[in-house]
Amino acid sequence: MTNWRSVFGHPTPYDEQVDGIESAIETARDGGYTVIEGACGTGKTMIALTAGIDLVRDPDSDYERVFVLTSVKQQLHQFEEDLETINENLPSDWDPVSGLTLVGKADVCPYNREGKGGIDDGNVYDRCESLRDRTRALTGEGGSTTAGALASRARSQQIGLADSGSRGGSANFLETAGEATPYPPDMPEYDDGGPAGSEVEYCPFYAQYLEDLPEDGSDGDAAEAVPFDFTETGLVTPEDLVGLSASRGTCPHSVMGAVLGHVEVVIGNYYHAFDPTTTSSFTGALLDDSTFVVCDEAHMLEPRVRNLVSDGVADRTLRDAETELSRVIQPVRQERQGRRAEGGSKTADADLVRGELADSDVSYEELERTLEFVQDLRGELDRRVEAHLDREYGNWKADLTQLEDDEIPLRDPATPSEDELSEWASRAGYSDAVWVRAEAVGAVVERILNSAEDEERTRSMPAAGRLLGEWYRRGHTEYFREIELERTWNEMEPQDSWRRAYTARLALHNCVPSDAIGSQLSSFGGGVLMSATLEPMDAFTEVTGLQYLEREEDRPVATRQYGLHFPAENRESFAVAAPKFTYENRGRPGEENPTRRSYVDALERVAELPGNVLVGMPSYAEAEWAAGALEDRIDKPVLLDASSSDDTTQSLKDEFFAGDGKVLVTSLRGTLTEGVDYRGDRLSAAVVCGVPIVNTSSPRTKAVRRAYDDEFGDGFEYALTVPAVRKARQAIGRVVRSPEDVGVRVLLDERYARDSWDSVRPYLAADAEFQSVSPDMLEFGLDRFRSRLEQ
Repeated sequence: MTNWRSVFGHPTPYDEQVDGIESAIETARDGGYTVIEGACGTGKTMIALTAGIDLVRDPDSDYERVFVLTSVKQQLHQFEEDLETINENLPSDWDPVSGLTLVGKADVCPYNREGKGGIDDGNVYDRCESLRDRTRALTGEGGSTTAGALASRARSQQIGLADSGSRGGSANFLETAGEATPYPPDMPEYDDGGPAGSEVEYCPFYAQYLEDLPEDGSDGDAAEAVPFDFTETGLVTPEDLVGLSASRGTCPHSVMGAVLGHVEVVIGNYYHAFDPTTTSSFTGALLDDSTFVVCDEAHMLEPRVRNLVSDGVADRTLRDAETELSRVIQPVRQERQGRRAEGGSKTADADLVRGELADSDVSYEELERTLEFVQDLRGELDRRVEAHLDREYGNWKADLTQLEDDEIPLRDPATPSEDELSEWASRAGYSDAVWVRAEAVGAVVERILNSAEDEERTRSMPAAGRLLGEWYRRGHTEYFREIELERTWNEMEPQDSWRRAYTARLALHNCVPSDAIGSQLSSFGGGVLMSATLEPMDAFTEVTGLQYLEREEDRPVATRQYGLHFPAENRESFAVAAPKFTYENRGRPGEENPTRRSYVDALERVAELPGNVLVGMPSYAEAEWAAGALEDRIDKPVLLDASSSDDTTQSLKDEFFAGDGKVLVTSLRGTLTEGVDYRGDRLSAAVVCGVPIVNTSSPRTKAVRRAYDDEFGDGFEYALTVPAVRKARQAIGRVVRSPEDVGVRVLLDERYARDSWDSVRPYLAADAEFQSVSPDMLEFGLDRFRSRLEQ
């Protein structure tokens, strides 16, 4: 048995780290999970990595790898840093711990990274799949060349370029990740001597990967195609992966897939373990009992997985599915009518259609019935959207710019019952079989079209069929069905059509993802779930399915809570008994009333503290109001965060961190209140206004609350209050990030300060040091703290 202290990356662990590591190891040996709520500075990443690596390196353990999942890129980098620290401090006779960080194709494709070969962020996935298909078609059974010949052909273009003296006698190589690749910047084409225009684009990086695979082509031996020794490299970051792979002419993303099952630590995000598409196509091999899983930022596990295991299909996808069905049906229909398909271009051949149907359990009649269903379904969706807009906006066709994001519930959210779309289908004569068989129909349509066009592509009918099947199978309490309307703009649609302003989507929302989370956690051998904000622990273990694992599968669940252990004299924490910041009390942004005046007064006092101040509001609209009110009162620059791109947010952060003190106002549902490093003098105070409970009037929110009522007994607490308080605690947790940090944390709302029927003070257990003060005493407390610092 190994000694975990040999793995631990620092000379001396904190007491909390000793307890956390030993608890995690002991619990995981019994197939269980350790749940850790630890304040910043606890060293949670080192706890999890040390426990997991110790188990992987222990010859008496069945664990083969550590699989780290996090929802925040900043935390992903923290795991990378801690793994490198571990490797730097291992005993001299130990091999380095091998590791790999998982990212998407867009991050590792050499062409996409450099904007070459006609590939960009918008098309990288489709282009990649298409190029891979063409490369396999050229080199597979019946192909006209070999993978090695394709890679050599691309390399030889550089030789010819160099020999010709072009560009001063130097070949023009594609460069990425600081390394030169053996290929040109433009996508190469294969020409077998046919007529002009018959050339076929292919990916030379993928061709080289295929060439390097074992002769039998076995994916199980794909690691043999990796052109570097990843077992001796330690952590392979995405930048390392691209440089090491592309410089040798092979595909970084394919290499990533080949390596991930063979390294000791894999670092990824929730998609890699909980998204059905990703696990089935990429990371499924990691989901077994030889994996020690680490769920970081675990307070986000429930909402993120809820989105991943929900489903939906856009109206445009249904439209494309209708087209695909028509193309498959048309040749057989025309043949039966005594006509031949005209043009013979993009219509499947009748013999091909009959052959595929004969090899499946799908009949031609089912194809036609499904087409009728999809056509009528789109018509019903169109009718419902128009009727909804007529009710809500009146003469909306006269001004489409007034339309906003919206949702159309298909049942009363508070009363589980069959949805209106299912009822419509039944009245229209569509039986249960039409819903259920749509998925099988979609699979056949995909095979026929891919065979007809001799190219594998992502088709729409399989996605539509899967959604229709799930729509029928899923229950009406745990799942909520609605039409989502997302504000977009499409000039190609008629001026009086809602499709010009909206993208509509049939949505099937998983209201209670505890089964999905628990089922996936059950597939792992054990692990750690951790965050700075998990209280109340009983609620967390319920909504993540851990209590089910403990009760039904007899797998232990240990809980640990560790508070701040930084010097108490370096911080002050206030819960201010201001009037509740609810819509009933505050009204709309911009209204003048006692509640808003009280909050502006308190915000002004905090904002005037020296240094940077972060203000968290319940929404972007409230953030805009608060920023405007503060600009009129204080001399500091006031920065306003809005819902925007990552680049814009990064620029705002850089401006906030540079120079003298400023105030940054944002929404608690944005990206600046979680996972951002405000270490050192980047932040001197944070203030949260109100309890950021989501819009309770939303149909989806009402459905989730009702489903939680049925599942856990108190839907408002489990689905709304607890997540809201975690958001608030995440925001005020940005202030004190190290023993040297000094700062003030303020929660503004009497629900944080007083015991009452709707008090949230019990959920601040890990932050019990918050002093309950009245609004007029806040200034006194702030002055006292400022004076103490000046002594």
